[in-house]
Amino acid sequence: MKIEDTSAQDEVLVKRAKPNKAVIITAAVILTLGLFYYAAPSVQAWSTSGASVPFERLRIATVTRGDLQRDLSVQGRVVAAVSPTVYSPASGTVTLKVEAGDDVSVGQVIAVIDSPELDNRLSQEQAVLEENETALARQRISAKKAMLENQKAVDIANVALIAADREKRRADKAFESQSISSIDFEKAQDDLQNAQLVYEHAVKDAELDAESLAFEIRSRELQVERQRLLVSDLQRQVNELQVISPVNGIIGNLAVEQKNQVIENQVLLSVVDLSEFELEVDIPESYADDLAIGMLASVSINGVSHPAQLVTISPEIENNQVTGRVRFAATDDAGNPVNKPLGLRQNQRLTTRILMENKPNVLLVQRGQFLETAAGRFAYVITDNTAQRTAIRTGARSLSAVEIIDGLNEGDQIIISSTDQFDGADAVLITQ
Repeated sequence: MKIEDTSAQDEVLVKRAKPNKAVIITAAVILTLGLFYYAAPSVQAWSTSGASVPFERLRIATVTRGDLQRDLSVQGRVVAAVSPTVYSPASGTVTLKVEAGDDVSVGQVIAVIDSPELDNRLSQEQAVLEENETALARQRISAKKAMLENQKAVDIANVALIAADREKRRADKAFESQSISSIDFEKAQDDLQNAQLVYEHAVKDAELDAESLAFEIRSRELQVERQRLLVSDLQRQVNELQVISPVNGIIGNLAVEQKNQVIENQVLLSVVDLSEFELEVDIPESYADDLAIGMLASVSINGVSHPAQLVTISPEIENNQVTGRVRFAATDDAGNPVNKPLGLRQNQRLTTRILMENKPNVLLVQRGQFLETAAGRFAYVITDNTAQRTAIRTGARSLSAVEIIDGLNEGDQIIISSTDQFDGADAVLITQ
């Protein structure tokens, strides 16, 4: 038996050539230079940066140019522009003619006050007025009688004067013919002079009595007029015991119960005019100095904006807020009439936007938390993968944007998220 050898499994090995060391060294140098070329900027940025942050943790915005509208968005509460409160005009028993929620019109009786005291005072003063009017009429009759007596005295004095004058003329003729004595002639002269004095005094007495009587009548007339005014005022108060609605609307809250005893000036109820609505807005204290009456506003109702205007600002600060009133405008910015919103409800909450300032064609950037760091005096401008800390100066701020006055150019990209994590580093590496 022949035993085979392992020659069939043998393999002839070919001797390999030894690699060239120069080629290996050259390739290594080229590879190293290439890696250094591409990695040098990243290495340099990493070496010069004070911090690094992943890109996905940042919010970045671009500086643009446009119109900046400085506005304020607040929540407003719908209130009736006209909502008068009705008070009791006098003390008495109240009888309500309406219930809460009833529709009323101007002049409609909504409550009646029963005041026996006021009714009694009116009756008494009316009686005094009638008494004064009667006294005035009596005074006028007495004045006529006195003036008649004075006229009678004047007429009698005039007749006596005429008779004395006639006797004087007769005495003159008789004295010329020596028919009477000088004593009788002088007596005729004295009688004429006496008649003249009596007549003159009668005329003056009549004039003085006429003035006195006119004065007395005028005094009585003033008393009557004063009493008439007093009665008129009491009549007005009695008429006001029937309380009427001052506006068209609905009855609000009732402050008293039926047939309750009320005092003067006590609140009875309120009437709400549903045809005119305003918005009561609470404005943060920090914006109070920037607001002014007459500023334009916009009220959003079901996705539709309605023009409005800021009409009042409270001078008092409560809970770090200032209360204001916004009224719907009758015209738009172009002066065209607009319809006021319908279907509003008392105390309905609506979003109100107040336009405080409009700056056209300014550099602006989206608002972000970076404004809270260093009071918005610095921003991180992105160049390649590095954010450089840059001094900036900001101006007006709106809800969505802030004006850039200095430090940035149009097209610059900045980090608008919080930069507190950078700890004020001059450069920050942004990693992908």
